Amino acid sequence: MRSPRLAALEIRRFGRGRLPRAAMVALLVLPLLYGALYLWSFWDPYSRLDRIPVALVNDDRGARADGKDVTAGDDIVKGLRESEVFDWHEVSAEEARAGVEDGRYYLSLTMPADFSARIASSSGDSPETGALRVRTNDANNYIVGQISRTVFSEVRDAASTKASRSFLDRIFISFSDIHGATVDAAEGADKLESGIGKAEKGSRDLADGLKDAKAGSGKLAKGLKKLDKGAGDLQDGSEKVAEGTGKLSDKVNEVAGKVGPFLEKNEKTIGDTAQLVADASGTIRENLAALEKRAPTAAEDAREASADLDRVYRARCEEAVVPDAACAELKTAEDAAAVVAGVAADVSDLVTGQAGNLGKLDKDLATLEKQAQALADRAPHLSEDLDDAVTRINDLNEGAGKVAAGARKLNTGIGTASTGATDLDEGVGDLKTGAKDLKAGLYKLVDGSGELSDGLHDGAERIPDYDRRDRDERTEVMSDPVRMVAEDLHKAPNYGTGFAPYFIPLSLWVGAMVAYMLIAPMNRRALAAGAPAWRIALAGWLPVVAIGVLQTVALMSVLHWAVGLQMARAAGTVGFLFLVTACFASLVQWLNARFGAAGRILVLALLMLQLTSAGGTYPVQTSPGFFNALHPFLPMSYVVEALRRLITGGGLGPVWQACAVLVAFTAGALALTALSARRRQVWTLDRLHPELTL
Repeated sequence: MRSPRLAALEIRRFGRGRLPRAAMVALLVLPLLYGALYLWSFWDPYSRLDRIPVALVNDDRGARADGKDVTAGDDIVKGLRESEVFDWHEVSAEEARAGVEDGRYYLSLTMPADFSARIASSSGDSPETGALRVRTNDANNYIVGQISRTVFSEVRDAASTKASRSFLDRIFISFSDIHGATVDAAEGADKLESGIGKAEKGSRDLADGLKDAKAGSGKLAKGLKKLDKGAGDLQDGSEKVAEGTGKLSDKVNEVAGKVGPFLEKNEKTIGDTAQLVADASGTIRENLAALEKRAPTAAEDAREASADLDRVYRARCEEAVVPDAACAELKTAEDAAAVVAGVAADVSDLVTGQAGNLGKLDKDLATLEKQAQALADRAPHLSEDLDDAVTRINDLNEGAGKVAAGARKLNTGIGTASTGATDLDEGVGDLKTGAKDLKAGLYKLVDGSGELSDGLHDGAERIPDYDRRDRDERTEVMSDPVRMVAEDLHKAPNYGTGFAPYFIPLSLWVGAMVAYMLIAPMNRRALAAGAPAWRIALAGWLPVVAIGVLQTVALMSVLHWAVGLQMARAAGTVGFLFLVTACFASLVQWLNARFGAAGRILVLALLMLQLTSAGGTYPVQTSPGFFNALHPFLPMSYVVEALRRLITGGGLGPVWQACAVLVAFTAGALALTALSARRRQVWTLDRLHPELTL
């Protein structure tokens, strides 16, 4: 019986009952548990990072630099929330620490209180670097810690780039300021050159002027000597004046001390008397025509009135036992009457003797009337006028003393000025000599200022002047001078697609391994019939290959339509997997056929060796040397590399190499199985009594 028919009979055996059919279904579904279920479980974990709870602590107090508020902590928080990388929870520092410790949060990110201040310090005298604090706990999850380091490294780079751009922008602004200042300095140098030229001309004029000044300073020195002598005379005179005003002040104060009380008490009487004189003078002037006739009579009446007042005063004041209370007023009136009587007598004599001079008398009476009236008007203020006069005299005395003191200082100062004028004369002579030197120095300075102006103009042209657009372009380049230009030739769209080349052969190996737990590696009917060894090997291999093909179809259908695996070469992938399942079936068949029950353990061991040396997760170069040594000698290494090219794209060189390797392994395994079948056709004691049965 031919091998294909024997294989068909072996498969048909699973349709003879419910349990065999269930076993066949299990065989077909089993690879899904390793392939589809594993890949589905972490198909695209990076798209679900927003479900990972992470503590976010923003203790940043902000800062102020160049008149602007710096809130680096708030900016980072806003950016993190917009990115939706993790499930951020803004908490306190203590709660974040406790949460990372007990597993409520996988990690924490902290912006310290001085974060903005440190970033803003780049514009100050003591720049400092800001620090983002990340706390992880590998006891919670090691992979999350690795992911966070990558994410937060990008956050740190972004924050550093932003801070660098701000710092560099200020530098470029400083260049513009320096350029502007240099231009201003160059213009100032031009003005300086022109000014120095004028100064050089002025120095010549100065030298000529100092010649005249020297002659003038000599005259000044002589004049000040004469002035010094005059100031001495002034000092002597002012001291004598001060001495005289002092004596006058003393005398006036003495007289005022005596007269003052009298005036204060008799202001009214004096006023009345003066008013009487004024009125009398007026009346006399009015009656001047009749004065000559009435003067003798009036004089006699005045004398009698004075005598009457005198008698009254003696009777009431001098002869009376008790003087009258009005004695003082009577005395004043008596005196006034006596004065009037004397005046009347004088007037009578005057009129009688000067009858021809009435015109002159009228003028004199007018003067008397005016003065008497003025006295009457000022009589109430005589004591005040006296005090005022005393005060003025005292002020005069004080002023005279100050004048004397000033004269002494003036004399001293003029003496000093005289000495200084002599020194000035000598100094002007020195200035004259210095002016000549200045003239020569300014001539050289004119040349130097020209060179300075040319140099500043040249420097202004070399110093860059950046506008806003230029600053933005340069700060962008300098803050991030080296950028990674990533070109992914054949990008895997997600995590699951990248790991599919690793888990698909794993599931097919497990499928073949379980299949040979239900199907004999060597067909018993062929063994019993004494069929050729190669036919026995094929009869035991083809049923598992057929089951493997069905397993591959089921697995790839679920991965493509249910999980979402997209393959660059779908037909090539499925066809290649048919070859893979044939190779794996041949290897598992040989191990079971050659080693019997122990072969199943070897199948599992070989699977472990292939998984650890195939480089399905990390590059094999990162594994210990033992696995690097095994890598080129195991079929799964080539299967993983070929599936990567078939699923994600790329050159087919590794695919053809893998096909050749798989064909070689398949042929070799079948040959070894045939050899084992040939040995099984010979019964030995070990076959009759095996040491181990599974």
